[in-house]
Amino acid sequence: MNDDREWFAPKRYGYGATPITWQGWALTIGLVVIEVVLAAELARRPMELIAISVPIVLTFIVITAKTTRGGWRWRWGEED
Repeated sequence: MNDDREWFAPKRYGYGATPITWQGWALTIGLVVIEVVLAAELARRPMELIAISVPIVLTFIVITAKTTRGGWRWRWGEED
């Protein structure tokens, strides 16, 4: 991954990030679409849904954390 790439901005309070570029929005929307399709297809098989969803969501979290301006940490509302 490129070091100068920032797709997400940190939340002002708490832990996490918000998309700020088209790449961040595409990644977020892609995750939602994938999870909705999986939920619809695997509605009667919850263990398979969980087994498939967990690695996808963890990958999303890792990518989000690596492309967040200033990294992830707990924030109390102060300006960085």
